[in-house]
Amino acid sequence: MKFTLSWLKSHLETSATLDEILYALTDLGLEVEGVENPAEKLGAFTIGKVVSAEKHPDADKLNVCKVATDEGELQIICGAPNARAGITVVVAKPGTYVPGIDITINVGKIRGIESYGMMCSEREMELSDEHNGIIELASGEVGQKFTDWLAENDPAKVDPVIEIAITPNRPDALGVRGIALDLAARGLGTMKARDTDPIPGSFPSPIAVSIDEDARDGCPVFYGRVIKGVKNGPSPEWLQDLLRAIGLRPISTLVDITNFFTYDRNRPLHVFDADKVAGNLRVHAAKGGETLTALDEKEYTMQAGMTVISDDNGVESIGGVMGGLHSGCTDETTNVFLEAAFFDTVRTALTGRALKINSDARYRFERGIDPEWTPVGLEHATRMILDLCGGEASEVVMAGEMPDHSRAYKLDTDRCQSLVGMEIPAETQRATLEALGFRMEGDMAHVPSWRPDVLGEADLVEEVARMASLTKLVGKPLPRMTTELPKQILTPMQKRESIGRRTAASLGYNECVTYSFIDGKQAAMFGGGTDATRLENPISSEMSHMRPDLLPGLLAAAARNQSRGFADLALFECGPAFHGGEPSEQHNQISGVLIGRTGPKDVHGASRPVDVYDAKADVEAILSAIGAPAKVQIMRDTAEWFHPGRSGRICLGPKKTLAVFGELHPKVLDAMDVKGPAVGFTIWPAEIPLPRKAATTRPALKISDLQAVERDFAFVVDANVEALTLINAAAGADKALIEDVRVFDEFIGGSLGEGKKSLAITVRLQPVDATLKDKDIEAVSAKIIEKVQKATGATLRG
Repeated sequence: MKFTLSWLKSHLETSATLDEILYALTDLGLEVEGVENPAEKLGAFTIGKVVSAEKHPDADKLNVCKVATDEGELQIICGAPNARAGITVVVAKPGTYVPGIDITINVGKIRGIESYGMMCSEREMELSDEHNGIIELASGEVGQKFTDWLAENDPAKVDPVIEIAITPNRPDALGVRGIALDLAARGLGTMKARDTDPIPGSFPSPIAVSIDEDARDGCPVFYGRVIKGVKNGPSPEWLQDLLRAIGLRPISTLVDITNFFTYDRNRPLHVFDADKVAGNLRVHAAKGGETLTALDEKEYTMQAGMTVISDDNGVESIGGVMGGLHSGCTDETTNVFLEAAFFDTVRTALTGRALKINSDARYRFERGIDPEWTPVGLEHATRMILDLCGGEASEVVMAGEMPDHSRAYKLDTDRCQSLVGMEIPAETQRATLEALGFRMEGDMAHVPSWRPDVLGEADLVEEVARMASLTKLVGKPLPRMTTELPKQILTPMQKRESIGRRTAASLGYNECVTYSFIDGKQAAMFGGGTDATRLENPISSEMSHMRPDLLPGLLAAAARNQSRGFADLALFECGPAFHGGEPSEQHNQISGVLIGRTGPKDVHGASRPVDVYDAKADVEAILSAIGAPAKVQIMRDTAEWFHPGRSGRICLGPKKTLAVFGELHPKVLDAMDVKGPAVGFTIWPAEIPLPRKAATTRPALKISDLQAVERDFAFVVDANVEALTLINAAAGADKALIEDVRVFDEFIGGSLGEGKKSLAITVRLQPVDATLKDKDIEAVSAKIIEKVQKATGATLRG
């Protein structure tokens, strides 16, 4: 957003310096991106007077001039047609930089005659596009700085141009008056009245307006009037100077007036050549396929639903974006229809993006303008047209109704301290909001129509703090800390997942983060692939379903690594798996895969293919780390993607599964293009029971100072008896005394006979109260033999 200092002062009565205004703008959130001060680049130019001018002896179009300057009389060669004796000119002496031609003046020879400077035109000094001759001043003293003369006689030429960055939430600052209002509320001046009385129409408007029902959302209200008998042409010099300063090209008085209000009040307007409008104007939604040659001389094809303005012949304007070339104003225009409408922000943005049109009108409508100033803006523009172009105004015609943008929020003056940390008196807060245009009724602050960004009580506090300046925020020490330990922030599940990650990494696994959606065939292979987990709009055909397990993602990552030559892999992931479309059907898992061999080939060590016991050991280590009970059961019934005879389910009872582990099914490995051997596991941390007593520390370590005793037993059992059944039976003989039971040998064949096997176990007895005696050990041994015989039908091997 660009504007000149004098333009700002046309709204703001202030004595503040340029530097004070620039600092305040940035501090208010309207960050100054640059300042262009013409006086700085014109500071070296001075005023001179041509004493004499004679023809150059070797060039017909050149004159050898004697010019009086502050450094005496200088000889300057000039080719301007108006160079003559007696005129007052602007002189660039040697060493002066001329911005319009990007040259620093030096002493030089032209056709054998020396020249000691240059007499400048307006274009060479970037004052205008005029370059038919050198500047002739009506006044001025020899040696006077040209910038001083401009400040007295043509101040617009040395008016500083300020450029600020506008955030999307501040459309009010897209008008110079909105910027002035912020500065006035900060205390840098007072606002000037810029009101105008409504202009009564002297005749009914020959052009009526209407809004179709399908366009009510895109254009709620439309105002307009005909002004006949206008005289269009170049706009006044002051208006052209304003527009040039902000980078706009003056076109004609009528167009320049609409551009002026676009920047002055953030009020885009449009003027139609009324004689080119066929019938009445109708706002409606495009059916699609309509074409329009816009003011930028490009042809656009409308899409269905776009808001357009049409006459009896077709589309004449794209609502909120750009007008049409056919009904645009020219120097021959004598009757105009002035339009002021309110267009929807979203619809305008969508239309502009679809047509790839960037215009000042679109930029403002899609961010939001002041809806209540729509009819007022029509009156202001009418007054300027009548003043500058003459003519006679008709009565105002209107279609639709003004949308209700009124809203109010409670001002809690104590929240300024709690939200921002600034202590601002309540009366100051109220006065600040009133200065910004808010209407206070008790504790309720009614938001002005030009502030669509204020949408809650916190925004009121922000406005107060912004005006008070956040640079005044003073740091204060925190209140004294208490000696109490802070409450835990992480939930038990978050802690378990974090510990599980660290444990898996310490076991040598590399963590993966894979997509939560996979191919439908892979999902079906792992118990998913139903419609409940199918994505409505997948990003690719290979990612059509939410994953039912983490293993397919890990196996896919393993396959990619194997294709690049990495055969031995240990990967794990912690994340959600999905068993349905409801939030309750999402469960977090910790899964891992081991593929290849246990280690590299080594003459000093053994390397073997990974097996089910490697996965079992890692699962037990992770479960122990995250707090699972030590005594669990291992069941054989596992999912179909595991090998049926080489996998297990760790559970607390038959229905509460903590984890599964085992060798992955060869069909799964083949489908996933993974070269085995491969084992894997899945852990459900949420299934692990929470401790009965919540504590922030570990329980005290209990170690007995009494000597433990180990006894070995060898039992002959049927070949189909599971070792786990035998272990559980032995452990149940004396739960207080027996600390551990483990299998250390299995023997099949020999003298045992067919269908029999021998299982040897070690039982560790840990006394608590007193050292065990032989009779105590024998008593426990008898119980162990009895329990095992009863549970398995075993006999003690001799």
